[in-house]
Amino acid sequence: MNLLPAPVAPGDAPAVSGLVSAEAVEIELRPARLPSRSLALFLDCLVMIVPGFLAVALVRSVAEHTDVALAQAALTVGLVLVFVGYPVLCETFLDGRSPGKRAMGLRVIREDGGPLRARHALTRALVGLAVEFPGMLLVFVCWPAGIITMLASRQGRRLGDLAAGTLVVHERDAAPWRAAPAMPPLLAAWAATLDLTAVDDTLALEIRQFVTRVRELREPYRAHLLRELAGEVTSRIVPPPPSAISPWLLLIAVLAERRRRQEAQLVVGRRMTYRVLPTFGHHASRF
Repeated sequence: MNLLPAPVAPGDAPAVSGLVSAEAVEIELRPARLPSRSLALFLDCLVMIVPGFLAVALVRSVAEHTDVALAQAALTVGLVLVFVGYPVLCETFLDGRSPGKRAMGLRVIREDGGPLRARHALTRALVGLAVEFPGMLLVFVCWPAGIITMLASRQGRRLGDLAAGTLVVHERDAAPWRAAPAMPPLLAAWAATLDLTAVDDTLALEIRQFVTRVRELREPYRAHLLRELAGEVTSRIVPPPPSAISPWLLLIAVLAERRRRQEAQLVVGRRMTYRVLPTFGHHASRF
């Protein structure tokens, strides 16, 4: 059972309206920033391990029958084929999506919103090889410069994107955070006596996703999921719910009571913080 929204890495930018297509139409997109792009790069590196090992094996076989200079040249060619050929082929023939980007829901497009072409993919790959990843020229200078460029860019563009006129965007929309129903008045007294220790964050989030998205679910899946969640909650709370309570009201009452207790703990924690650090959260005037 998975009601969680599509993953979105922390630090990614919300949707922005600043991209204008070639037809002078403003496009609303959500640029991908450093966290999600780093995860996509890591997944692509796992894929590139296989051809990387093949290139090393080829160099060893060449070195056994020829001189060292030829073996080094073969290694250089192999690295270029891996770090340039892989992204160029994937982004050109897979519509801007390498396996890592596809897994993270990302896609490379032109800065005017159009699809990626081979020349754009080649430019991005060459700049990445020489400057960014692996960065064969001035590694300790270019890597920080590339990271700073991405952090400073409003659209999270790296040096290769700036050179090729591209950007990386999210294809999946972030799930909106809807407000959960309030506590049913008739169940407030009973909910205040509950032991919610066994209702962990995972179960609470599943309950919240269900009660806020229940109108989007269809029968019989909705009824089955309601019974399953209600049964799971009933087995974890003490005292048991009243016999006449419906599964729907049970979920709402438990979720609302858990939220009320967390808010109370937050207030107490903030008071303790201000007692120990009276200036916490306040910036002294510079003038």
